[in-house]
Amino acid sequence: MPATRIHQELKQSKPFRTRKEEASVALMRTADLLRRMIGTVVESRGITAQQYNVLRILRGAGERGLPTLEIAERMIEQTPGITRLIDRLEAKKLVSRQRCPTDRRQVFCRITATGLSLVNSLDAPIRSAEERALSSIAARELNSLIDVLDRTRDGLRAALRFTSESN
Repeated sequence: MPATRIHQELKQSKPFRTRKEEASVALMRTADLLRRMIGTVVESRGITAQQYNVLRILRGAGERGLPTLEIAERMIEQTPGITRLIDRLEAKKLVSRQRCPTDRRQVFCRITATGLSLVNSLDAPIRSAEERALSSIAARELNSLIDVLDRTRDGLRAALRFTSESN
């Protein structure tokens, strides 16, 4: 079997055991490259990609804000350190926190005016990076890609549930 692009990129001489293994590696490599591209844009403004993700989530939540655990559930990349992540954003005056008056265990987070200004200023550069990242894919192929990725995540969630139930 001839070497594929992912073989060449990784300078791998041995073939993958299966096409699914090759697809998994290619997907992880692609996700890493996209993450690095977006990271370059947001890090130039003094925040990480995960911090940007929190700011986008809180912008979408509006004035009401969201509880910390709900932010964690909405993150693109799951992180066990959501509290530390929000601590850093609060130190930068990009978010504020307020304990819920009816349930003292719950903390609501809101984006500040400074945070909103920052995330809004990143919209165009992020859109430009996404355009560059996916410019080689035709519109009809994007629809197929989105569908394949949706089904892949569904399968992964089912596999993760099965694994956690088996343990």
